[in-house]
Amino acid sequence: MRGIGGGRIANIVRLGVKELRSLAADRILLVVIVWAFSVGLYVAATGMSRELHNAPVAVVDEDGSQLSAQIVSALYPPYFRTPQRIDWRQMDSGLDRGEYSFALVIPAGFQGDLFAGRRPVIQLNIDATIMSQSFIGSGYIRNIIAGEVLDFVGRGANVSATAPVELLPRVRFNPNLNGMWFGGMMEVINNITMLSIILVGAAFIREREHGTLEHLLVMPLSAFEIIMGKVWANGLVVLLAASFGLLVVVHRLLEVPIAGSISLFLMAAALYLFSTASIGIFLGTLARSMPQFGLLIILVIIPLQLLSGGVTPIESMPVLVQRVMTVAPTPHFIKLAQGVLYRGASMSEVWPQFVAIGLIGGVFFAIAQHRFRKSVTQG
Repeated sequence: MRGIGGGRIANIVRLGVKELRSLAADRILLVVIVWAFSVGLYVAATGMSRELHNAPVAVVDEDGSQLSAQIVSALYPPYFRTPQRIDWRQMDSGLDRGEYSFALVIPAGFQGDLFAGRRPVIQLNIDATIMSQSFIGSGYIRNIIAGEVLDFVGRGANVSATAPVELLPRVRFNPNLNGMWFGGMMEVINNITMLSIILVGAAFIREREHGTLEHLLVMPLSAFEIIMGKVWANGLVVLLAASFGLLVVVHRLLEVPIAGSISLFLMAAALYLFSTASIGIFLGTLARSMPQFGLLIILVIIPLQLLSGGVTPIESMPVLVQRVMTVAPTPHFIKLAQGVLYRGASMSEVWPQFVAIGLIGGVFFAIAQHRFRKSVTQG
């Protein structure tokens, strides 16, 4: 193989400029890119709440004591709606109809049993059809009840108000546990993954369908030059759009702080774009038409987004899934991005992820180049 000389670099640059001109002529695709890193990014970051907000709650208060009233009054907005006082007969039907997500049952004699040294039980019924809200809300209600009980019995009752162990949490990097901080940056990564694969693969398919790929092949151009032209041009567009989304939408508009080096993140994003663009070329060589490419995209992008740690921590997944996902660049990039943007990590701390992304990208590029030659010889 020839080395990457000046002539080869010039060919790659010219091919990339051709890709940019082709992209500039596709106004619909440009609108999609602008939307993904502006309005779409803002809506995705703010539209899906990861905190409890205005959860409907009902209370069956059979005790009618001062303590039970204090517990009910502690369930206030914005976490909960004003509690509805109901009886036993209304509870099951209300949960079945979805009128409220939580139904708290305070038994008769609750305050008296507590003062007598017994351990009364409060029942919490949960509508778990909304998993995230039910899981978070149950923890909120449990902590609220525990706090109110300790505060009440500490006023002079014969019950110890001190717990044997005091838990003092200190939250770092996101002290208010604001889910928008996490969602905004993860949406930037998701859009980088999706658009880089789609743009490069679609450009390859479009050229083959229009017959311009054959025109390139009769020129003194190698497969490496053709592929690299598509990779750098489309990767540059996505990198610029991602920079705008991160700096303007996430950092300025959503006011999400960036702890680490933006230049280090952009370097990693450029390397990651090389990997995902190579995946896009590889998928483009497998598909024979744009509809086939669209189906392959669904099979690839959804697992990359759901199983790479951007939605659920990868440590919480089955061991087999964790091992399989190590061959994909996305988990390594998400780990690197979280380290740099959230925790201010330096190159000395994230270099293993850099190496992993580069190696995976090189493997996919080599496979894509081989598949490109094979698809051309097969017509």
